[in-house]
Amino acid sequence: MRNLLKRIKEGRAMAEKTTKLAKREKGDLQAQEQTREESLFVRPAVDIYETKEGLHVVADLPGVGPDGINISVEEGILTLEARPEWPEPENPFFREFRMTGFFRQFQLPQEVDQEKISADLKDGVLHLFLPKTEKAQPRKIAVKVK
Repeated sequence: MRNLLKRIKEGRAMAEKTTKLAKREKGDLQAQEQTREESLFVRPAVDIYETKEGLHVVADLPGVGPDGINISVEEGILTLEARPEWPEPENPFFREFRMTGFFRQFQLPQEVDQEKISADLKDGVLHLFLPKTEKAQPRKIAVKVK
């Protein structure tokens, strides 16, 4: 555990990160209106595995199709946003269940090659591959005998 915390502090491990909203001026009505979104988000269950080639992220996103997902990387932060494709009934008499969107952010380690991140979605399960940069991958050094 100490080793993982040390790697996170050094920027060599993936850590969960949630960005804060920018501070708004008191009279900025338009900015205030943008923050009043009624939607709720759920943190999807995520497993992260590390191999010598990179990181593998597996996220459960039930009901999400290819058009309902947005994955982005900005300033070293990986953001997963998804909306399930679910037909809402027009006038429900009683409702105990409502599909909500998914949202999760992670601070990427410096070792990840952000230009080569790939993603696959199948049956509501997202597979992300975050490859390590070539200089961060372990390699064997040949020894020359003279």
